[in-house]
Amino acid sequence: MPPKLPFQVGSQVEHARFGLGAVTSISEERVSIKWDEHGEKTFVTSIAVPHLKKSDRDPPPDKAKARKRSATASSTAKKPAKKKAKSEAVEAPAE
Repeated sequence: MPPKLPFQVGSQVEHARFGLGAVTSISEERVSIKWDEHGEKTFVTSIAVPHLKKSDRDPPPDKAKARKRSATASSTAKKPAKKKAKSEAVEAPAE
């Protein structure tokens, strides 16, 4: 049986330096935490866990990962000008 890990994925944790975060993955060797103010970071489990404490807060709402451009924004954007093709052939100078 694998050893019991101190936190589960989704656990809310606190750290003195990084503040509040949520565990995104955990194994015997590594723990990844998405911090509210510092993004996602991965630590060695045996080193990080003693510095973490379980938080009683509710998980923050998920933010939209990417915004889609609205139809008006994309249609009003300037398009690069196309080069005009020469309509007439250039004649070689007469000698």
